[in-house]
Amino acid sequence: MTAAAPVPELSIETTGLSKHFGRQLAVDSVDLAVPKGSVFGFLGPNGSGKTTTIRLLLGLAEATSGSVRVLGQEMPGQLHGVLPRVGALVEGPAFYPFLSGSDNLYRFDAADPRVSAASRKARVQSALERVGLTHAADKKVRAYSLGMKQRLGIANALLAPRELLILDEPTNGLDPQGTREVRSLVRSLAADGATVFVSSHLLAEVEQICTHAAVMSAGRLVAQGTLAELRQGGQPRIRLVSPDVGAASEVLVRLGLSPEPDLPAGTPSGGDGVIYAPFPASARHPAVAPEAIVAALVAAGVRVRGFATEQVSLEERFVALTGEGFDVAR
Repeated sequence: MTAAAPVPELSIETTGLSKHFGRQLAVDSVDLAVPKGSVFGFLGPNGSGKTTTIRLLLGLAEATSGSVRVLGQEMPGQLHGVLPRVGALVEGPAFYPFLSGSDNLYRFDAADPRVSAASRKARVQSALERVGLTHAADKKVRAYSLGMKQRLGIANALLAPRELLILDEPTNGLDPQGTREVRSLVRSLAADGATVFVSSHLLAEVEQICTHAAVMSAGRLVAQGTLAELRQGGQPRIRLVSPDVGAASEVLVRLGLSPEPDLPAGTPSGGDGVIYAPFPASARHPAVAPEAIVAALVAAGVRVRGFATEQVSLEERFVALTGEGFDVAR
């Protein structure tokens, strides 16, 4: 008998988590499981309930029903013991605009009774260096760009060692170089052993840095798992390139497939068309093996100029789950 796979230790776990605002159900029975040491992408269109869920995790809002465990402790009951172990950037950073970046961090660090004042300067300088703000340490925050404020917010979350980082849209307002730097920072934090929970509506961001992800839609959790598991949730398909779209479609229908022609705009008459045809869930018959499909097409006189089997992309999978598009690039 094969031994059961070990259950991973979780940094965040919710059960039936729900939040009402009057008659509006913002978070609906969410069961979230964030493995320890993962870089976990929390995806969904704007307004899908991501930020409200994060506020519930951090005790910034009270759940209507359900339970939350963060770093193995019940929240919000163990709030004072958990939050010092968590760094967070939620709904954009808020700073004193008339103070410099470093002075803001000194104030935030001084508010933490668990840290030593003797090492405060070293902590602030280290945090500024990690987010690339050393050159602007003495500049007043009112002169910071949005991206610089975002970096300062991350620096604040890094003033003390953290077991869990929760970052809500961490690359908001950053230029491409700043975005790459934040991605590198997230990877380094995970390499140091922290769990990083990244809320985003940017698919490319999640694909490049995350090991796991969850997808929210209209307040509900519609999928979660490793990125590979999420991709596998989609139905595989064939991609056929041929100028004989009609004849090719007839052959595919006879084989039990459901072709979906996709003629590119501007394709001249007689030019190549692209046909996608999902494999049926029960497709195990030799007649729909890739080589058998090509043979049937050729036998019917269809000119095959391209043929491939492919897995549905992560972007298409998310769109299928949510019914909405995602931003895939800045």
